[in-house]
Amino acid sequence: MSYSTRVNICDVEVDNCSFDRVVEAIAHHAISASIPKYVVTPNAQHIVALQRDARFRLIYRHAFLVVPDGVPLLWAAKLFKTPLSGRVNGTDLFEHLCKISADRGLKVFLLGGRPGAAKKARQVLEARHSDLKIVGTYCPYYGFESDPDELRRINLAIQAAAPDILFVGLGAPKQEYWIYDNYQKLGVPVSIGIGVSFELVANMVKRAPKFMQKAGLEWFFRLIMEPKRLWQRYIIGNTIFILLVFKHKLRLSWFSPIPLPEKDVI
Repeated sequence: MSYSTRVNICDVEVDNCSFDRVVEAIAHHAISASIPKYVVTPNAQHIVALQRDARFRLIYRHAFLVVPDGVPLLWAAKLFKTPLSGRVNGTDLFEHLCKISADRGLKVFLLGGRPGAAKKARQVLEARHSDLKIVGTYCPYYGFESDPDELRRINLAIQAAAPDILFVGLGAPKQEYWIYDNYQKLGVPVSIGIGVSFELVANMVKRAPKFMQKAGLEWFFRLIMEPKRLWQRYIIGNTIFILLVFKHKLRLSWFSPIPLPEKDVI
């Protein structure tokens, strides 16, 4: 599937696609079993990190899809007069792709999450979709990325299961680093970083009410739930994001061409 437009949000190119179109593009690629690709789901914190992380930017440039996970990205795009089609939330994407996978016979693998999160999410999703084929879960220990033996064990488990879609919940940018380093050798058609989605589906972490999700306040709900762990990410990170947005807006205004006066009609 081709994409005609991308929206620039603080020098990050984001695909302007609806949720349904993104789901269909991922499912189509997974079914085709063609070359391995991966999807990234930027939010405000990603945009901030991408300003200073060259490796992260490289990973974004090679992504199959870059879809807006956070509502603040939609606000920014509207401010820049290049509105996006809608939010593509990572947890919603995870759940909907599992439904599509059950309907179309695709196999999925869950990597990451807190201890027990992937297994619990598997139970919840298999209870919802009797035909869903979750062919494996794996929860690496903290700091696994520095252990070559653990990295080999993870790869062997995924290769043996041969999934069509690999969901990776390691948090950003660790999950994107790991996906980029491994997606080609694993040969999985589509890999997707989905952050804390296993915990949300498993109800180990409570998700914000729908009205807060729609209002772009899911971050605030999570901050209330886990203030000690998340205050720096959201208070400082969101402030930096707002400053970046206004800086980008000023730059757009500064370099916008001055419209020429209309010719007089004789």
